[in-house]
Amino acid sequence: MKTIRIGTRDSQLALWQAKIAQQQLEALGHKTVIVPLKSTGDLVLDKPLYQLGITGIFTKTLDIAMLNGDIDIAVHSLKDVPTVLPEDIVQVAVLKRGNVKDMLVYKKNEEFMSQKDAIIATGSLRRRSQWLNRYPTHTIVDLRGNVNSRLQKLENNKEWNGAIFAAAGLGRLNLKPETSDNLDWMIPAPAQGAIMITALKNDEEIKAICQEINHEETEVCTSIERAFLNLLEGGCTAPIGALAYIKNEEVNFKGVLLSPDGSKKIEVNRSEKLGNHHNIARFASDYIIEHGGKRLMDDIKLTVKKANVYSTKKITEAQKFLFNNNLVVESNDAIKISLNRIPITLLKSPVENVIITSKNAVEAILNNCPKEDLKFKNIYCVGRRTKRMIEDKIGQVKYSAKNAKALAEYLVKYLEGTEVTYFCSDLRLDELPTILSENNITVYEVEAYQTKYDSIKIDPNIESVMFYSPSTVQGFLKKNKAESIAFCIGETTAKEASKYFKKVYTAKVPTVESVIELVNNHYI
Repeated sequence: MKTIRIGTRDSQLALWQAKIAQQQLEALGHKTVIVPLKSTGDLVLDKPLYQLGITGIFTKTLDIAMLNGDIDIAVHSLKDVPTVLPEDIVQVAVLKRGNVKDMLVYKKNEEFMSQKDAIIATGSLRRRSQWLNRYPTHTIVDLRGNVNSRLQKLENNKEWNGAIFAAAGLGRLNLKPETSDNLDWMIPAPAQGAIMITALKNDEEIKAICQEINHEETEVCTSIERAFLNLLEGGCTAPIGALAYIKNEEVNFKGVLLSPDGSKKIEVNRSEKLGNHHNIARFASDYIIEHGGKRLMDDIKLTVKKANVYSTKKITEAQKFLFNNNLVVESNDAIKISLNRIPITLLKSPVENVIITSKNAVEAILNNCPKEDLKFKNIYCVGRRTKRMIEDKIGQVKYSAKNAKALAEYLVKYLEGTEVTYFCSDLRLDELPTILSENNITVYEVEAYQTKYDSIKIDPNIESVMFYSPSTVQGFLKKNKAESIAFCIGETTAKEASKYFKKVYTAKVPTVESVIELVNNHYI
């Protein structure tokens, strides 16, 4: 039986939620393991969320881990998840909803609420805007961190009168103070109090398993709220509230859009019989837009500073959703690949040691010879994705390194024999053949594919460039100057970029998604 790897943030609340999903899955007889990860939202605590310009700040790290094959499912607070998921990721379950309300935690008593001056802490633009709409003379200060640290900050700051939390979070961790009250008048974030599970779109087994723990009523209500949010084109940087609930076979909905300072507020209410509820989100969003919402949303978008980024590899639609909202991304393939004809006698002959450093080489090999005719004994490669492709389409990999230099250093120590066959490009800048030759290992190079420069001249406003190989660096420089920031997929690429660019950053993992995360973190 497959063990389901459950990805989650590593905060106490996120782990609690992951354990709830784990308990429900294991109750059905499935084996699971929890894989905790730290998100950008957990790492950057010195700015309000709405100033970071990121939709899905708490979810992107898990998206990347899933796309990289490190986890099978991800457990999220549904209110943190962007309304449009990456192309290859889908919602597979929503667990039964907890308390949907916001909660005020205060110091001594609530007398300050009737006074002109008071200080309230929150990191949520929605809570900030609704509070200022009701109490326009009060001061709002930023409050970030996990639930425990936020409670501690409230206690430590003597000038603060109170802070706003999600009631579900306090309840789940059994941290609700005696001096706290539900804010019944405040409309919560869309899907607040709900736990969502995502998985890869093509993983039919996992999707079927997770459907067994899906709570249909919660799914109906949160889907309406998130559709309303999506139709208003909002994210965590817009002050939008929405709540749907079912009572007596009727779906009731209320939504709100405010200006960031709370001075403007547009509300909508709608009720429909269960079964006739599918147009509620459209009706409500149209109402908001027709009553001044479009201008309000346009004003909010103008306050977000944009940064321009160029990728030397074509970015997919799924990858576009991983970028921060404040990034404008252009991309094209700075190099073009052409697969070569490889002598079939070479591919069908027994080969002791094979080196493959790219997926292009894998494609070239299989383009010339079927898998069953290959007689490779020991296969060595570079990169996790290349390894995965080789093992899916050719055979077992004996050793995989993160870059060509690391692989060469490994082979110098542990290679069986003194010869290797290296399937490579006609154009490359890696150190592998040189290192091996200097250590008396004979390298037979097989030109599996050709690399051709095909870069474009970029807009002068581009602030940073993403590189994926030394060749993309060289291709880019054929038509552009090294005046921007270079974000690189690995150390070999970074070494080449360092010859020309003043600022060079290297991704932790050699994947496109990891380079995207590197860019996102830089522009926070």
